[in-house]
Amino acid sequence: MRKLSFHWNGSASQDGLITARAKKAVVFLVVCAVAAIASPAQTFTSLHSFNFRDGGTPLAGLVQGTDGNFYGTTNVGGAGNNCFGACGTVFKITPKGALTTLYNFCTLVDCNDGASPKAGLVQGTDGNFYGTTTAGGTGKFCTDGCGTVFKITPEGELTTLHSFNGTDGIFPEAGLVQDTEGNFYGTTIFGGTSNNCDGGCGTVFKITPQGELTTLHSFNGTDGDTPLAVLVQGTDGNFYGTTSDDDGTGKSGTVFKITPKGKLTTLHNFNGTDGRTPRAGLALGADGNFYGTTLFGGIGNNNCTFGCGTVFKITLKGKLTTLHRFNGADGDGPQAVLTQDTDGNFYGTTVNGGANLGTVFKITPEGKLTTLHNFCTQTNCPDGALPQVGVVQGTDGSFYGTAPVDGTRRHGTVFRLSVGLGQFVETRPTSGKVGAKVSILGTNLTGATGISFNGTAATFDVVSKSEITTTVPAGATTGTIEVTTPKQTLKSNMVFRVTK
Repeated sequence: MRKLSFHWNGSASQDGLITARAKKAVVFLVVCAVAAIASPAQTFTSLHSFNFRDGGTPLAGLVQGTDGNFYGTTNVGGAGNNCFGACGTVFKITPKGALTTLYNFCTLVDCNDGASPKAGLVQGTDGNFYGTTTAGGTGKFCTDGCGTVFKITPEGELTTLHSFNGTDGIFPEAGLVQDTEGNFYGTTIFGGTSNNCDGGCGTVFKITPQGELTTLHSFNGTDGDTPLAVLVQGTDGNFYGTTSDDDGTGKSGTVFKITPKGKLTTLHNFNGTDGRTPRAGLALGADGNFYGTTLFGGIGNNNCTFGCGTVFKITLKGKLTTLHRFNGADGDGPQAVLTQDTDGNFYGTTVNGGANLGTVFKITPEGKLTTLHNFCTQTNCPDGALPQVGVVQGTDGSFYGTAPVDGTRRHGTVFRLSVGLGQFVETRPTSGKVGAKVSILGTNLTGATGISFNGTAATFDVVSKSEITTTVPAGATTGTIEVTTPKQTLKSNMVFRVTK
């Protein structure tokens, strides 16, 4: 395995030679000249434009914390001065747009605290946030660090849990997912023990909240290559993900399943017509199937050289159905994970296409697609452009997301899109045994008078207007959670699965 070095302009090289594998991991951004008007059916609001000092180029989505605010990362910008162009931030933003920078990466010598996060955060059951950086750390295999896993408190105190060193992975671009036992799972795009790919084909790993990391699988090219996306845990307890693969050898990417102990099964190999290069992870639908996107493929129209991308459904056993092939006019290049709303529809973004430079879209489980917002249809792109990641539905019913560039300050935006959906509650975690502790996230929960798990009443404590704590009651069965407040009854956006 050759030594990989990392350069702060965002390119990876091997002994100074930039390879095709490294190029495909880089997101190239261009600044647009014009921005979007939302149609009368919805309301689009730009909440914040980054100015580089408070961060820049947000390449990750947002997560709503139990305090009701949203948390995210920026890839560059901030006050860290130990790398060219500053090294990224962790930030908090209120639903009304007040932003606070919680941490500036690369404030330690040699960026031992990490640098250049491309992934979003996940809030652990302990209330802290966990994430990854693509560079930095103390690993010596890579010239400027192979990336890190970190923990950060809601107040901004950061702890580096692990620095990658090559054989255990290089450049984690995806975020983490926490299982029901409290451990986290993630991927790295390069590294591992296989010599079949330049710099390794990537890994799947498990890490405890204390930082003990176990490499579960090293991809070898034949079973996948370059996992770029976050994993998702299925109803069977296994994890599901994608590899992007597209390295010029004719491979078009995979969908895989991996057990918590590391046994990997390839569920589907894309062939171009059904999609190519899945950069996004999978979304677990309420029907138990997974839904996802491919960046290219869906050959059949002449608007995109390699196809404009697809939306697909895949069962736990690997049967894939292509739900939609983009044609450029309705979007081009979806590379973000989908979000299912309380009505059962899915929401996502395309990095290009639409009326100009990217879209937000809605698609039904049957494949009917509606474009909700076109980015960059006004001069100077005040609403942003080229959205790389998906949107997250806040408990107020609105969707929140980021765009990496904009015309006002040129460093990206945070936005809100309201489509008329009502409030709901969200559980952390989404499954558990009888007696397990559960946090319920919502809006205006003060004065709640009752909670039930699929009709079985539970005791609870109202922590704040945005959080209730409870335990899974005896006799509870898998189903919807309901919270009764003085004004209304709120239902959970996902089924809570009661495990044995």
